[in-house]
Amino acid sequence: MVLTFGRRMLLAAICSVAVATIYVAQPVLVQVGHDLGVPQARLGWMVATGQIGYLAGLVFLVPLGDMLDRRHLIAGHLTLAAVGTMAAATASQLWFLLAGLAVAGLFAVVVQTTVAFAADLATAADRGRTIGVVTSGVVIGILGSRLLAGGLAELWGWRSIYVALAVLLIVLTVLVLKLLPAEHRGVRATYGEVLGSLAGLFRKRLFVSRGLITFFLFASFGALWSGLALPLAAEPWQLTTAQIGLFGIAGLAGALGAARAGRWADAGRANAVTGSALALLAVSWLASGQATWSLWLVVLGVVLLDLAVQAVHVSNQHVLTEAYPHRTSSAIGGYMLFYSLGSALGATATTTLYSAAGWTGSAVLGGTFALCGLLVWTAGQARNHTGTRRRPRVRPAASPR
Repeated sequence: MVLTFGRRMLLAAICSVAVATIYVAQPVLVQVGHDLGVPQARLGWMVATGQIGYLAGLVFLVPLGDMLDRRHLIAGHLTLAAVGTMAAATASQLWFLLAGLAVAGLFAVVVQTTVAFAADLATAADRGRTIGVVTSGVVIGILGSRLLAGGLAELWGWRSIYVALAVLLIVLTVLVLKLLPAEHRGVRATYGEVLGSLAGLFRKRLFVSRGLITFFLFASFGALWSGLALPLAAEPWQLTTAQIGLFGIAGLAGALGAARAGRWADAGRANAVTGSALALLAVSWLASGQATWSLWLVVLGVVLLDLAVQAVHVSNQHVLTEAYPHRTSSAIGGYMLFYSLGSALGATATTTLYSAAGWTGSAVLGGTFALCGLLVWTAGQARNHTGTRRRPRVRPAASPR
């Protein structure tokens, strides 16, 4: 099957809308709290519940892609995510809202199934480019969800956001069944076997190395995006929430970086891109760390960070899908566990450190995460170099006299 431009765009759209179900809650927490009478201290559960569901989905749902027809699997997950968002839209109590968000987060892992499906549908020559295009949908979804949520909430209230997402998810379900090919598998693995395959990946050096790089990569990413609002809202800037949200537009550079990184990976430069981008990530914090006196440097830092993060992210996925071609879903699902844990660490650590050491402390933390990722990559390079050194020559035995 030819993976046409239209099909690539459909796969990117699936990623964009699915990931939005997790992030749209962030800009409207206060409005939800006022509507449902939820204390501010408990509003954080709206975000946490979706993330918990997402983590569970990475472990228990994404590996299904290695045993089932992924066209039907993607369609089913999109439909169930729509059920979760509609439940959230109609909730009148916090527990029902959280239940809906947990379901939506659980089936939002359709993103990883989609990326793995795209990698398998692509030819070896354009696998990286395809992953880059599809992954760019994730970046656009994270950014666009915040802008969309703010606009819809202002016009029709927070419930309209989840209604709109449910409609989009159903439309995408229909398009998936109509436009994507069915998979015809030979010998089917059992569910226990695919879970065992996922666990087995954690014993693979390449997988763990790329996973650790991703852990530190997204810890650095989370340190910026979870903490940047704090110095921007403080003196001397005192920016509003809407003004702070505009900094996310710089994240579009990340989407562009994802597509370009994919082409470099196809050209055999995935490893070099990883090392260069991790170095760029560390450098970006020199600019982002100046948030207390220069907004232009912050913008520069955001652009560099998003470019670096997406370049490494796409390169990692290209390397793993190429290394484990018969279990791409398990490889992507396991890989994203490192992503989730790193993001959570960066988000919690940066806010904690900010209260003690200000934005300078948060910037040092983010830069340290970046350097740790670079250190893991460097150690992998050294190990590979040692492993491929020419073996010493063995002298032939002396001839008998």
